[in-house]
Amino acid sequence: MAAENLDNEVKEEGGSAVKESPDNEDKSIKDADNEEDILKEEEKISTEEGESLEDGNKELEKGSLKSGTPDKKEKRFGRKKDKNAEKIEKLEEKLADLEDKRVRQLAEFENFRKRSGKEKAQMFETGAKTVVEKILPVIDNFERGLAGVPEEEKDAPFVQGVELVYKQLVTALGELGVKPIEAVGKEFDPNLHNAVMAVDDDTLESGTVAEEMQKGYMYNDSVVRHSMVKVVN
Repeated sequence: MAAENLDNEVKEEGGSAVKESPDNEDKSIKDADNEEDILKEEEKISTEEGESLEDGNKELEKGSLKSGTPDKKEKRFGRKKDKNAEKIEKLEEKLADLEDKRVRQLAEFENFRKRSGKEKAQMFETGAKTVVEKILPVIDNFERGLAGVPEEEKDAPFVQGVELVYKQLVTALGELGVKPIEAVGKEFDPNLHNAVMAVDDDTLESGTVAEEMQKGYMYNDSVVRHSMVKVVN
């Protein structure tokens, strides 16, 4: 009985093995078919991707060609830009020319102002010198009159009044820039002195002013009247 049971078990196991083997084969075949289908799908996807890439490249090439060849509107816009640039250049040149003229006119006006100022100053100085020349003889007469007053009459009110007027006149001229030229004891200067006589004097060196006959005056830095002097030989 035990042997029969073993045979039956073996047969059952063999049958099960025999039964299971065709199922395994079917599964392997199905797996193979699935792999082929997967490969085909992958090939389709790759081809579709390649076609899409090619289409994209073609579109990019078309776009680049379009961008490289401007249409009529772009050409017109470029011409307008060129015309505007030319107008701007002309306006800049005109502005630079006007600026140069403005600077030149300002320089000319400044030179004219300085020149006219100098001319006015010279005219004023000439007029002032003329007025001073007219007043100097009056001062000379005051000095001669006061020099001729005796010692006992110098305290008289009239003499003192004349002396005050003389001093006031000299002070006013000094405030205007009129000053007497120093002469006695100074070396003779032809720009300041006018030698009218030569004298002998052992106490003074040769070429020195010994005596002043008429006082000379200066207005600022210019001589109004030269001093009339005697010069030592």
